[in-house]
Amino acid sequence: MVVQQHRSGVGVRAVCALAVVGAMAATAGCSGGGGGGRAMADERGGADSLDVVHRAAAVLAGTTSGTGAWTVTGAATPGAGDRSVAGSAEVRTSMETAAGGTRVTIRGRGTYDFRSQVGRLEVVLPKDAAGEDGHRPITELLTPGALYMMNRGAGVPADKWVRIDTTALEDGNLVTGGVTDPMAAAELLRGARQVTYVGRAELAGVTVRHYRGTSDIGRAAREASPKSRGALAAAAKGFRTDTVPFDAYLDEQGRLRKVRHRFSFANEGLAVEVVSTTLLCGFGVPVSVRLPDDRDIYTGKIQQGQPGAARAGVRKKVGA
Repeated sequence: MVVQQHRSGVGVRAVCALAVVGAMAATAGCSGGGGGGRAMADERGGADSLDVVHRAAAVLAGTTSGTGAWTVTGAATPGAGDRSVAGSAEVRTSMETAAGGTRVTIRGRGTYDFRSQVGRLEVVLPKDAAGEDGHRPITELLTPGALYMMNRGAGVPADKWVRIDTTALEDGNLVTGGVTDPMAAAELLRGARQVTYVGRAELAGVTVRHYRGTSDIGRAAREASPKSRGALAAAAKGFRTDTVPFDAYLDEQGRLRKVRHRFSFANEGLAVEVVSTTLLCGFGVPVSVRLPDDRDIYTGKIQQGQPGAARAGVRKKVGA
């Protein structure tokens, strides 16, 4: 994984106007597999299932080899050939927003490094969300505390990036960017409570265990890794309610394969329902992210009208 920082880190504060979205993420290109040791996620429910879900983010980041309610055998020391912990993965995302009888879906795909918490995604807008046909995909670079966007539109030059401080967004970029940061999606599970074991399922050829519960955003922020804490803390202050319902699917290594969160909030008096889904596969994939230089970052005024439906610009005290 390669990350190159721009020189000063100075960027613009912008309110991203992407449509918020995500029912079932597409499984194309995310067939099963993933070697490494074998683990058994607990099926008894209650405190044991709660522990399994709490550990999901740590497993992705490779900060635990699995203890307690489930164990990983043969995990040894994480390395290039060890895929019993995630480290990195291919990512598929979707967000579906429903507001005023209109549904809009945005999809993304790319790669993400959970140890460094950086990634690159191509985000595809529906034609009507962009207000025009053939709108180019938006490239998003995800980093701790910042989101970089290319092809942002709305008055931004085509060769310039927009930099957004995610710790200043009232939703911590859980929905505003049209993609929930994969690490933030996992870190939200650290605030899980009232977890129920639903049963076994198959996801893209992989046997997974399905857990359902709610997550407390404030608790997730307190328990999150230092790099994720700022954005989640912002979300904890910005949302009207503290809890977010989720469905999480873990494989036999205790790795998160899929997570779906359901958010709701009011935007200019209109009730908006959002389902954000993150699907992970291809663990161990190389991830290379080069952050733009200062000269490549747009610092002018950003129009708010595009892309359309995602004027989901999250307002103060939105509800989760």
